[in-house]
Amino acid sequence: MPAGLKDVIAGQSEICFIDGEQGILSYRGYDIHELAPNSTFEETAHLLWYGHLPTSDELDDTSREMVASRAISEDVLALMRTLPRSAPPMASLRTAISALALFDPEAEDPSPDANRRKAVRLTAQIPTVVAAIAKLRNGERPVPPRADLSHAANFYYMLFERVPNSTVEKLLDVALILHADHEFNASTFAARVTAATLSDMYSSATSAVGALKGPLHGGANANVMRMLLEIGEPSNVDTVIRRMLDQKKKVPGFGHRVYRTEDPRATHLRQMSREAGLREGVTKWFEMSVEIEKILSVEKGLNANVDFYSASAYYVIGMPIELFTPFFAVSRMAGWTSHLLEQYSDNRLIRPRADYTGHAPGLKWTPIDQRKAG
Repeated sequence: MPAGLKDVIAGQSEICFIDGEQGILSYRGYDIHELAPNSTFEETAHLLWYGHLPTSDELDDTSREMVASRAISEDVLALMRTLPRSAPPMASLRTAISALALFDPEAEDPSPDANRRKAVRLTAQIPTVVAAIAKLRNGERPVPPRADLSHAANFYYMLFERVPNSTVEKLLDVALILHADHEFNASTFAARVTAATLSDMYSSATSAVGALKGPLHGGANANVMRMLLEIGEPSNVDTVIRRMLDQKKKVPGFGHRVYRTEDPRATHLRQMSREAGLREGVTKWFEMSVEIEKILSVEKGLNANVDFYSASAYYVIGMPIELFTPFFAVSRMAGWTSHLLEQYSDNRLIRPRADYTGHAPGLKWTPIDQRKAG
């Protein structure tokens, strides 16, 4: 049995295709290199949910529905105010997603129409939740969403209380598209396993957030930025990285369980990191990243993954490091919910077997006073 179920086919899906040898990622047949420069997150979400790119009228309807669903209830905000400021944002997000279910009258309605509406609500509300978590951690009041801004721009506004410039808005929008789905990754599979029991969509989304919280899944770009901050300056890159390699330490942001070529998402994030650095007048993080990538390519034959350049791109626009993984969830909710809709539409309980490696059956029970320790 492959460790970690590596390359094991666990089910069928029409949503996302990956070819790790050729470096291909596509949503519903559309290559990520087509979607990233041309689409918007709202359009991509529609594609994931409905299986086709929307017409102008369909996109207007989906966008209006998302905008109308952005606000979260005062009851949920009241609960969030009781959470410790010191709590990790992903832990607070996990709790908040559960809380949203308690105030959704359709939470336990399993009908396809209700589930589709919940998919829109969850995707629309998670930026509001994440921004509120950030504000409450700093002892500030949450900022209500605006109806006149895009999904990406509204998130930035709720976080910083100002409208982003066009470069930053495009950066966030493309990042949302790039992270929206990635086949049966750990969090998506966790969500589908929960949904396969016919549990509700909020429980399934909470399972996904719990899986994404793990540093081997959602936290890599935060570790990349911490590494860059520790290196400090471009002149230190060669010494620090080669020391890490000599000490057999993992350099975060490199390698992938699926891709054997460059992660196609990294292609766009590299350019975004460069443009953001130039726009903000802070280019050293991008320059350091380029040098690290060169060393890892020559010395280890490793390619940058989606996490590597997203770190510097987010950091230069002011996003706190502790929000890197929650922002991942802001994007991935569209993918998670599309997979949940697919799972519910043709459900079968996901119940794999284990390759048992313990004692052979047949051990005899002994009274407790006759047992030996260990």
